[in-house]
Amino acid sequence: MAEHTQDKRPHLVPANTATPQAFTAPSSGGGGAAEPPQLNRAQHGAALRAQLQALKPAAEEVIEAQRGQELEGGLGLQIQFVGIQDVALAFESLGSERGNDAQKKIEVLSVATADGVTHANVFVPDGKLAHFEQYVEDYLAERKKANGDANDHHALLNTISSIRRAEIRALWTDDLELFPEDVTEEFWWEVWLPIRGDRNAVVGDFRKLAGLVLCPISDHQINFPERTVVLMFANRQRLSNSVLLLNSVAELRRAKETASFFDGMSPVEQLEWVEEALGRLTAPPDDESVPRVCLLDSGVNRGHPLLTPFLSDSDLHTVDPAWGVDDTANHGSGLAGLAALGDLSDILETDAPIVVAHRLESVKLTPAQGTNDGDSKHHGYLFAEAVGRPEISAPTRQRVFTSAVTSNDSRDRGRPSAWSSTVDRLASDYDGNGQFPRLFVLCAGNTEDEQSWSTYPASLSTSGIRDPGQSWNALTVGAYTGKVDISEDDAHGLAAVAPDGGLSPYTRTSASWQPAWPLKPDVVFEGGNVGKDGLGSVGITSLQLLTTNHRPLERLFTTTNATSAASALGARMAGQLMAAYPVFRPETIRGLIVHSAEWTDAMRSTYLPAGWPGTKTDYVKLIRHCGWGVPNLDRALWSAGNSLTLIVEDSVNPYKKVTGKGILSRDMNLHSLPWPKEELQSLPPETKVELRITLSYFVEPNPSARGTSSKFHYPSHRLRFDVQRPLDATTEDFVARINAAAECEDDGDPVDPKDPDWILGDRQRHRGSLHQDVWRGTAAELANRGFIAVYPAKGWWRTRPALERYNLPARYSLIVSIRTPATTVDLYTPIAAKIAAQTAIPVMIDG
Repeated sequence: MAEHTQDKRPHLVPANTATPQAFTAPSSGGGGAAEPPQLNRAQHGAALRAQLQALKPAAEEVIEAQRGQELEGGLGLQIQFVGIQDVALAFESLGSERGNDAQKKIEVLSVATADGVTHANVFVPDGKLAHFEQYVEDYLAERKKANGDANDHHALLNTISSIRRAEIRALWTDDLELFPEDVTEEFWWEVWLPIRGDRNAVVGDFRKLAGLVLCPISDHQINFPERTVVLMFANRQRLSNSVLLLNSVAELRRAKETASFFDGMSPVEQLEWVEEALGRLTAPPDDESVPRVCLLDSGVNRGHPLLTPFLSDSDLHTVDPAWGVDDTANHGSGLAGLAALGDLSDILETDAPIVVAHRLESVKLTPAQGTNDGDSKHHGYLFAEAVGRPEISAPTRQRVFTSAVTSNDSRDRGRPSAWSSTVDRLASDYDGNGQFPRLFVLCAGNTEDEQSWSTYPASLSTSGIRDPGQSWNALTVGAYTGKVDISEDDAHGLAAVAPDGGLSPYTRTSASWQPAWPLKPDVVFEGGNVGKDGLGSVGITSLQLLTTNHRPLERLFTTTNATSAASALGARMAGQLMAAYPVFRPETIRGLIVHSAEWTDAMRSTYLPAGWPGTKTDYVKLIRHCGWGVPNLDRALWSAGNSLTLIVEDSVNPYKKVTGKGILSRDMNLHSLPWPKEELQSLPPETKVELRITLSYFVEPNPSARGTSSKFHYPSHRLRFDVQRPLDATTEDFVARINAAAECEDDGDPVDPKDPDWILGDRQRHRGSLHQDVWRGTAAELANRGFIAVYPAKGWWRTRPALERYNLPARYSLIVSIRTPATTVDLYTPIAAKIAAQTAIPVMIDG
């Protein structure tokens, strides 16, 4: 589609486009589940009865010991239900958190599958083993309801092979390869505690029990709706010997270490260049109305002459006063230069004015060596502390937070962690019921070993995004590169590893993640390249980004690279958009960046089949490597006559509580947009057009290892979008089709969109909390697609009624663009005429 470089018009922001519609998605899923295997009822029931009987003495012993310690967090025993090979364990039926059994307080703590067998750990309160014994008795007696339907729990019991006491390995929900085989190895464990109706009592009990076995516990804790996370320094032997301590845990993981920062390259520039650039620079005033890019990194040295205009002393913070606020790692200062000015080589080689409309803040999140090894403070906790520092100092500012600090492994493979869930909690403003959400820009993590570079690009498919980059609500940034020219005199024989427009060798992807996890990275920015010859690969200065050095008295410039640099550039773009559209929500800024992105030719040729458009699966592979491509600031800022963008910020009430029926779906929003129907119909019938839709919203996290489906959803809610089709004869037909599609999705059935011209389609685009898709067809086909529905799917707001979040509204941003290659066509003007002038949001920077 044609770019608009001169024709720059503010995006259109229509108001009151949505009409709430009653939504009739079913109150519970379950259709389509496979029948459990048929077992010898008498033999299987007798075995389960005997196993439950054998647990009674252990339960009595543990409960007596709990009483002896005067524990206040609930008495009971953890037991493990073991599934059958290659059969789905019906673990949802093990808990008693809903309905008439809620008072029994039996809780499913964690669910894990290994080698085709599912294990579920369940907390059974004092005296409640009888609940499962009755299940077995009903099973053996083949009990039926009054109407003749089965009431023997066979759908659950036929999926259980055995019932036993939960031991330490059963509580491990991390990568199995990280489980300590050496029972004396001491390290920091990430301990996930249940709530059991009294968070403080459970945590207090755990601290008391840990103290008895001399296991240090972190002073802090991270709170989630149904879990509390603390750190404990111990070995496996000590934990295994403390029955009471293990019995109070929901799950165990290995605490993460952060990756070490890379060294800066040597400087090649002179002081005169800085003075010349400063003469062209217009920086914004130190005013509260100016948006900030807040770097959570190794600190910033504001004495650099190119950083001083963007930072005041009061905007330098630290999570630990002993660390100071300065940058001794030569990392944060370099990212600050990129976040303020971009790649300095771009501005130094021109004499154009440099106008910047945002400022910087810095919080030192890591000490000088760039790692938190051996520190008991949890990374999620430190991250939350870092976010709080500038907000306490200047609470009314608009800011985007960015961090290039990651774990040193990629073992999560998309699964939420305590760290990534903390990011999601902060982004969604869980503690403020979503009133003040935050935008986070995170790096995907780096690959910096020559072995991976030597197998580029194949290595990208196995180098997974690092924690917390799997955050649903953050804008996760990978790296591509346009740097392929090697200019060093002594670099003869070296060639760039990545092609022009290809993914950077440094980047990481979500290609190895399970399909249920979000499509990450969201976008890619410049991250530099590496050189290679017959001897191997090596970093080269001319293939890096130029930025500010952390010791300006010694040298003014250094180089940087990888997804750290790319994420700083992404945060810079977010700051530019915030300055241009100051009233837009964080969800909208995130959506605009992704909405503006395009894949390069190199990305398409690498991940799409040659000679034809590719399947929806091909496009998922492309996105899991490259995100949606490289964002374009002009496209994010401006519409044009032949390329208009409509932006809608709205909310929907997804759920409601109905007496006697529980929590049901409530509303969907039907958006009637000011569509250029007549203008599209006036074009030649076969004129090609493109419709791009982005739906961006933030979810509240509820992390645990209890699966990704059913009532144990990670997100508070999920939203979907769909567009009216030519076959929808009326609006009522459209609404009816949406309800039918939602019902199929909730029941686990495939959705057949019968609308093949989307590159992803219904089943692939709805991952995470940012959904985008592109439709390509003719102007005539697009003319009658003026209605867009935004509707809810299940989340824990609906399936966990005890948490009482079901009445909250769900905010979202809907971005819709129509593009045509016909540059003489003006779709923008007639639409602008339909929108009241007072609803248009003016751009605040020069074009």
